[in-house]
Amino acid sequence: MTRRDMQRSIARAVHRASRVAMTALTTITMMASLLAAAMFASDRVHAQATASALPHSYPDRVVKVIVPQPPGGGFDFVGRLLADRLGKHFGQTFVVENRPGSGTLVGTDAVAKAAADGYTLLVGSVSNIALNPGLYKNLPYDSLRDFEPLGLAVSYSYTLMARSDLPLQTLQQVVAEAKSNPRSLTYASAGNGSGQHVLAAALWHLAGADLVHVPYRGAQAAYQDLLGGRVDLFFDLAPTAGRQIAGGRAKAIATSGAQRNPAHPDLPTIRESGVADLDLESWFGLFAPAATPPEVLERLRTALAALVTAPDVTETFVKAGGRPLSLDQAAMRKLVADDVERWTGLIRAADITSE
Repeated sequence: MTRRDMQRSIARAVHRASRVAMTALTTITMMASLLAAAMFASDRVHAQATASALPHSYPDRVVKVIVPQPPGGGFDFVGRLLADRLGKHFGQTFVVENRPGSGTLVGTDAVAKAAADGYTLLVGSVSNIALNPGLYKNLPYDSLRDFEPLGLAVSYSYTLMARSDLPLQTLQQVVAEAKSNPRSLTYASAGNGSGQHVLAAALWHLAGADLVHVPYRGAQAAYQDLLGGRVDLFFDLAPTAGRQIAGGRAKAIATSGAQRNPAHPDLPTIRESGVADLDLESWFGLFAPAATPPEVLERLRTALAALVTAPDVTETFVKAGGRPLSLDQAAMRKLVADDVERWTGLIRAADITSE
């Protein structure tokens, strides 16, 4: 074989090897593409299966119910009752965690920033949902954007009480005295920015009356001075106020609800007194972070809707002086949004602050 023949033979061999290599590479590329497509499809099927299974598996671990105030009081009472009933309904633990601080800001903001997976819920009320937006210029959360209402369970009116020896019997007389002798009357609250403070300050603002605000660190201290005759007036939730009135240690002046309180049927509302077009009931319910999956929200809402109308739950609320609530989603959203708008405007108009 000549040298030229050898070169031609080697060239043909290299060409055949190159074609084989190209064919193999093409085959490998096609197999890789098919494998990637299969893996992608498998991931989609797995994700869809996980999502569709979520409503049936939730909750599969402990759910925290954040109460943004210390133990005791309306927040804690409602939170523990609902947590207990939800735990029994789902067969899973719903544990109450009291997280007070800066009024109700710390606990409420913690839920707004918690993982939106249904495992951290908030006890919401007029105080932290509707009043705080007007009280704080730099509120760290948005009541309407950051939370999804799950269900409102109960509402409590406030009762305006006077020290037992105050020579005034009606709200009209109180307002008349405050107008005739500005700053001669005092009113207590459980602290700046509390429901008791906001309601009273809004009332005096609308009535054109000038009274002196005496803030305390909690309702217990306010009661000590009211019953001791060192402060003239105090708004508090009807159940607690009722015990003092029934014992003759304080006298009832008016109730804050839109309707009269069944526990005090002879006590007129603020609106009935004619001194101001005002009412306030402190509703309580459960809220979840806004981005919580719709399937989880639906499970919780369905459970709550059944629980809040259960005879034992409504009876417990009524015995505690509350008005059980059973609102559909549209009515609940409207109530919350209306109260946020109304009280934000009123608080700012009256220049009520938390300081």
